[in-house]
Amino acid sequence: MSVESVVQAVYLVAAVLFVLSLAGLSKQETARRGVLLGMTGMGLALVATVALALDRSERPVGVTAGLILLVLLVGAAVGTWRARTVEMTQMPELIALLHSFVGAAAVLVGFGSYLTDPGSAGSDGTAGADGAGATVHLVEVFLGVLIGAVTFTGSVVAFGKLSARLRSSPLLLPGRNWLNLAALLACGGLLWWFLTAGESGLVPLLLMTVVALALGWHLVAAIGGGDMPVVVSMLNSYSGWAAAAAGFMLGNDLLIITGALVGSSGAILSYLMCRAMNRSFVSVILGGFGAEPGVVAQGAPAEQGTYRETTALEVADRLTAARSVIVVPGYGMAVAKAQYPVADLVARLTARGTTVRFGIHPVAGRLPGHMNVLLAEAKVPYDQVLGMDEINDDFATTDVVLVIGANDTVNPAAQDDPASPIAGMPVLEVWQAREVVVFKRSMATGYAGVQNPLFFRENTAMLFGDAKDQVELIVQAL
Repeated sequence: MSVESVVQAVYLVAAVLFVLSLAGLSKQETARRGVLLGMTGMGLALVATVALALDRSERPVGVTAGLILLVLLVGAAVGTWRARTVEMTQMPELIALLHSFVGAAAVLVGFGSYLTDPGSAGSDGTAGADGAGATVHLVEVFLGVLIGAVTFTGSVVAFGKLSARLRSSPLLLPGRNWLNLAALLACGGLLWWFLTAGESGLVPLLLMTVVALALGWHLVAAIGGGDMPVVVSMLNSYSGWAAAAAGFMLGNDLLIITGALVGSSGAILSYLMCRAMNRSFVSVILGGFGAEPGVVAQGAPAEQGTYRETTALEVADRLTAARSVIVVPGYGMAVAKAQYPVADLVARLTARGTTVRFGIHPVAGRLPGHMNVLLAEAKVPYDQVLGMDEINDDFATTDVVLVIGANDTVNPAAQDDPASPIAGMPVLEVWQAREVVVFKRSMATGYAGVQNPLFFRENTAMLFGDAKDQVELIVQAL
């Protein structure tokens, strides 16, 4: 049996493992198995690809093996270092940065494929010797570079916003939608030039790359920080399609399958998140949906009333008397690294016979599933962690709700104020509980820059300070 046949068989097994991995990641209980299946599939894919590269190499086997080993060692060293040093609060920006690597790789593969394939274009200004096949190859190169360039700069901008290196507010240029349309039309014209340019096709390819880089930058720059969770999943989809395009250029079936899986699953996740935020999926993809974060919408008063402050000891008394408690975490919990004392608090309350659960909004944090990962890291049982749709009807029968670091996802203005920038966004209806305690450092607005009337309701008490410190004081009081 030839090396080619064995490699294709291994590719098939790896593809099945990737599908099973996605299926496992759909539930918390099977997520660990899904990760292991994905790792196994990727390991098989790497081994098979290296074997194929050694078999096809025109250089001495030792030279090719040495170069591959060097690259693998560098990548493994950098990846291990980052995995061990990155904070959980930095995971969203790290993932955005990793997406940029996929985009850059697709661009480089596209240029390499075009420059090294002598039959891709003929000197007469038409497709090369094999006609339609060469035209298809040129289209693959063009689209691969286009998607990769958009993914690269878009991911870099997302990284900058998530890491606070760039302003989170959207860049609202005059006629920004027309600018995006003009860029797409220019890319269409450059495609025609590229297909008919013959040996001088490098010029339109380079021009398209510049336009695509600018387009990717502008698309994400025009999206506000409050929508960054959707942007991250959207860029994940883009990186998948970029990988699939690279697979077509390289003739690698597994890369095509893997890219399609990542691209489609990322698109589905983006759509579901847009539904959870009541955003238009197409509108977000096309560069933002509207108002500048940090500005109170017209018709929404800046002052909602007076707030009531409480202490850790008073909160402990409330929790002691409560029969049912719901904890609603947000990005503030991640910043304060409060998941461990929160898990300790929940364990102590559960031991006392109190029913305690967590309510997770689909876009809580800066990354899909961010809060779930934090709670799993703190060994919170899966059956205590419920999604918004599962728990929203239970707030009315709950004694105490602890809102830890969440803001926009518990804002009643989404339902009550049509003029609010977050109007129509589904939220956790925590205000229906008998008592609500909000953990915050100050009365500042949330990431969307919208005032929260919840803070001024009669059944709400504000507990100011670092969330981790305050929860530890509550545990001591208990």
